[in-house]
Amino acid sequence: MKKVMVVMGGLSSERSISLISGSGVAEALKATGYDVITYDLTADIKDFVDTLYQEKPDVVFNALHGRYGEDGCIQGVLNLMGIPYTHSGVMASSIGMNKEMTRRIIREAGIAVAEGRIVSVADIRENRDLPMPYVLKPNDEGSSLGVSIIRTSADKENFLKTASPDKKMLMEAYIPGRELSVVILDDEAIGVVEIIPQKGYYDFNNKYTAGAAEHVIPAQLPKDVYDLAMAEALKAHRVLMCNGTSRSDFRLDDETEPEHPRLVFLEINTNPGMTQLSLVPEVVRVCRGLSYQDLVARLVEEASCGK
Repeated sequence: MKKVMVVMGGLSSERSISLISGSGVAEALKATGYDVITYDLTADIKDFVDTLYQEKPDVVFNALHGRYGEDGCIQGVLNLMGIPYTHSGVMASSIGMNKEMTRRIIREAGIAVAEGRIVSVADIRENRDLPMPYVLKPNDEGSSLGVSIIRTSADKENFLKTASPDKKMLMEAYIPGRELSVVILDDEAIGVVEIIPQKGYYDFNNKYTAGAAEHVIPAQLPKDVYDLAMAEALKAHRVLMCNGTSRSDFRLDDETEPEHPRLVFLEINTNPGMTQLSLVPEVVRVCRGLSYQDLVARLVEEASCGK
C-alpha cells in the first residue's frame, strides 16, 4: 500500500481549516489501509524538504488551503522533487488563486463574469468605484475571508475606517439571486449544490459552522439552468487545466429578470476543503454514492506530478 504524506496547516489565514481538512483526510486514508504520515507545514521549508527526503512518500496529499499551499508554491517544490501530489499543478493552482486572472481567462472562454476590476482603497475613497451594491474581496484569499458587501454609503465608510491604505481588492458588481456551487471530479461534473445561509451571505462563519447554511443537493433548478451550471464549471476546470477535483462558485440571478435567469461565474477553488461541512465530499456522496474514504483514496490513486 502506498505511503502518503498529508500536508496541512500552512501559513495562510485558512490554516485552521486546513488542519481540520488534513486530519480528516489522514484518518480516512489510515482506515482505508494506506501508510499515512502527517506534516504541519510552517515557514521552515528546509525542514519540509528534509522530511520528504527522509520519509520518501509515494504521494503527497495536499490538504493546504490559501496562499503558499494552494497557489502553486508547494506544487513547484514537489515537481522539482518528482513527488506526485493530489489536486492541481503549478499553473492551474497559481491562476485559480488569483481571482482577477481567473476572471480574465474565464471571460475569454465565454463564461459570464460580473463586471469588476482591481481597485485600491484610494480608488474607493475618491469615488472611483462601481455603482452600489458591489462586493469587495481579496484577490488571493479563499473561504470568503475579507469579503465585504457594500450596499450603502454607511457600508463604504465602515470599510474605509479599517482598510489598510495600501490594500488592493477585487471589486465586483453585486449579483442578486441564488448561491450555487458545482463540483468536478476526474474531469466530470458531479453535481450542483445550492447554498442557503440562515442569515447573511455564505461567509467564513456560515461555511464552517454546523447548521449555519442549508445545502440543497442536487440544487432544485430548471433542467437547462442545472445543465448550464454543470457545463460551465467543467469548462472552467478544463480551460484552467485543473486536476483531480475543483469547485466552481456561481450566482444565479433569477430576480432581475425572472423569465431570463442569468448564471454568473464567481471563482474556482482548485483545492477544495475536506472538512465534515465541506461541499465536495457532500456532493460526491449524494450525487455519486462515494464515501469520504472513497473520495480521498481516489484522489491519492490519481495523484500526479508536473501537470
